[in-house]
Amino acid sequence: MMDILMYLFETYIHSDVELMVDQDELADELSRAGFHQDDIYKALNWLEKLALLQDADKTPYLTGGALTSVRIYTPKEMDRLDTESRGFLTFLEQISVLSPETREMVIDRVMELDTQEFVLEDLKWVILMVLFNVPGNEGAYDQMEELLYSTAEDEYLH
Repeated sequence: MMDILMYLFETYIHSDVELMVDQDELADELSRAGFHQDDIYKALNWLEKLALLQDADKTPYLTGGALTSVRIYTPKEMDRLDTESRGFLTFLEQISVLSPETREMVIDRVMELDTQEFVLEDLKWVILMVLFNVPGNEGAYDQMEELLYSTAEDEYLH
């Protein structure tokens, strides 16, 4: 599923190619690209739910919480997000790439992924997709894009 999401993001959204509105046409194109039908519909459903996260009435957990609160992860979240991934989320909050609201959107989308293996690189892509989808996060998106595309050398210079 992550492969499809990354393919869609790079092919349509990131490259400024107009995204086809018709889901059936998009599903056919993804099928021609070699993706399995079940995975295609799961990915499209995942993206649809991502778009719905902007509606605070449907996701009231995004409207509460003080800025000084600390995020405690559930056991299921800790199974999906390893220590490195949780630390990366905290880091992004500290440098104001993620707000508590966008962090929760990211965690929501991560937990909905239908995948056995989930690594930090996958998390970075999910964060980028969430930031792209939420209006007013252009600066955060640019910072995250820079972090995503930075080389391994850059990451280990610290």
